[in-house]
Amino acid sequence: MHTIRLKISDKVYDKLIWLLSKFNKDEIEIVSDTENYTETKEYLENELNEILNGKASFHTLEEFDKNIEDTIRADETQI
Repeated sequence: MHTIRLKISDKVYDKLIWLLSKFNKDEIEIVSDTENYTETKEYLENELNEILNGKASFHTLEEFDKNIEDTIRADETQI
């Protein structure tokens, strides 16, 4: 599948979206335009690959809470 980016005039935007909506989702997917879409996609693909390859580390909710509390305590002492 290919991805293209277009700059579209406000005059024809609605018509183009209407036309694209006539295709099946397997044929055309409308991807929202964000400035950092490509970077975000690459980051998420890398994260997914780490999970699938068993290289990702996971934390329990208790570990997360402890890390947050430690960070807050450290920041409080700096104030």
